[in-house]
Amino acid sequence: MLASHSAIIPVTGVKDRKNPHTATVTTARARSPHLDEVLGPADDTVTFFQPRAMVFVTMLWVIAAVWVTALALHLLIRYAIGDAPSSNAIVTYLEAALIVPVVLAALILLLAWQRLGWLHSSMHGLDFAATGRKPVHLPWAGVATVALRRWGPFTELVITPVAEDFATIGDAPGRRPRLRRRGGEVSYLVDVGLMSPGPEVLLAELHRRLPTKV
Repeated sequence: MLASHSAIIPVTGVKDRKNPHTATVTTARARSPHLDEVLGPADDTVTFFQPRAMVFVTMLWVIAAVWVTALALHLLIRYAIGDAPSSNAIVTYLEAALIVPVVLAALILLLAWQRLGWLHSSMHGLDFAATGRKPVHLPWAGVATVALRRWGPFTELVITPVAEDFATIGDAPGRRPRLRRRGGEVSYLVDVGLMSPGPEVLLAELHRRLPTKV
């Protein structure tokens, strides 16, 4: 068990303006220097990111699968109730099946262009951000466990800190980090299914840093 934390000190922005989205740090770090423990040489940084082309292709086939299935069900229902579509209507359905997924995937990628998920593993700890979320820094000594959940492009990294106030939330644009709360335990969630290198390499890197916590 960790020693209880004392007063929380808010981190302020430029020119002493307080940022409500900035995480707090505790005096536990001052009392426990090992919280900023360095694991590895200064140039031992590994970066994981989501290639935009892979994100587009994945969004394309996911949207296409849902959209084509919906169109097929719509056609089956029309045939079932005796309202068979004309040949021109079928051509329109086929055009929609080809065009709509491409347009939607492109729009989603444009919206998330500069906000795709990423993760840095360095001697100072973990820096990460889920897609569209603010970045988080967590020192290695503040990491309790890390694990993967789900599969394929929907794989997520679950990062559980020793305590929530060990994490520092950055000031970059975006929503608050994704959190999972279970029985008083707080975990950060990062979408890593499309990251390069892949989730298995990411887990191996974290195991190299934290062999007893992965």
